[in-house]
Amino acid sequence: MRGQMNIIVAVDEKWGIGKNGDLLIRLPEDMKFFRIKTTGNTIIMGRITFESLPDKKPLPNRNNIVLSSQKNFAPEGVVICNSIEEVLKTTENDDPNSLFIIGGGKIYQSFLPHCNTAYVTKIFASYDADTSFHDLDKSNEWQITEESDIKTSKKGVKYQFITYKRITD
Repeated sequence: MRGQMNIIVAVDEKWGIGKNGDLLIRLPEDMKFFRIKTTGNTIIMGRITFESLPDKKPLPNRNNIVLSSQKNFAPEGVVICNSIEEVLKTTENDDPNSLFIIGGGKIYQSFLPHCNTAYVTKIFASYDADTSFHDLDKSNEWQITEESDIKTSKKGVKYQFITYKRITD
């Protein structure tokens, strides 16, 4: 287990992340933060997350890896892996700091043990979510190492960028 990858996620106050395979809310400021962090790097996602991307196409200027159990799933421009082990093997020679887990819920859960940094956009609102992320604030394995000021989006939603690091002995 490598423990070096990054997670990037937007959560609401209850650590909800999505509903019906989509984001709870789209904040342009969060999208920009995501773009800055992931451009030029490798993003790892599940099939449902991939299918929620604009036009169901890979995100530009990134190496897109999609984890799918569907053997016939083969969109253009992405690397398909059929297991977590295959993703780890595919990325074993990559700089771990360039690897970003971008969702969805099951992918986050599966890869959390392989990550040591989590970039969390915390949205100070609650939504009707059907998918959640592990509450890092209640975990004794993670600590906040950086946090932005609380910002207000153009839509009037308050949010904050928070970096968590895994606590190592």
